[in-house]
Amino acid sequence: MPSAAPIHLGPDYVRFMTGGVSINTGSGGSDGLPSQCRAFGCRVDAEGGRITVFLAAPQAADLLRDVTRSQAVAVVFSDPPTHRTMQVKGRDARVESLAEGDLARVSAYRTAFVQCLLPLGFTESTVRAFLDCPDEQLVAVTFTPDAAFNQTPGAQAGTPLIPGAG
Repeated sequence: MPSAAPIHLGPDYVRFMTGGVSINTGSGGSDGLPSQCRAFGCRVDAEGGRITVFLAAPQAADLLRDVTRSQAVAVVFSDPPTHRTMQVKGRDARVESLAEGDLARVSAYRTAFVQCLLPLGFTESTVRAFLDCPDEQLVAVTFTPDAAFNQTPGAQAGTPLIPGAG
């Protein structure tokens, strides 16, 4: 399926997406049923173009199947303490192996997410267990964003984000 014009996200959005936020990835099957899986971090290329999320292949089997078939993906980034949330969509997603430096990104993400949840009463061991996955099971889903939305609860939820802003 051809993609709409790509959008480029500004540095504030990129910092947010690559920080210690909750990341959930979704797609859908040809039967119309959704598939979803938590991601273990994110990489955004230097220009804010291509986005990569890291998934545990066994947990994400349905999602990976759907992305492979449809190339459609939606990723939601949410900051638990503030509920700031954004959603990014793409229609050219592909499943890839991890690139050099991605395991370090996953490790840094886990540490940042622990720091995000500690003030909310979660223990480090609980968060680390929640994010546990053997490195050899990690895969990447990479896509070009063609739509992005503010999904923070409130009057502005669903409003398109301004490309390059943030």
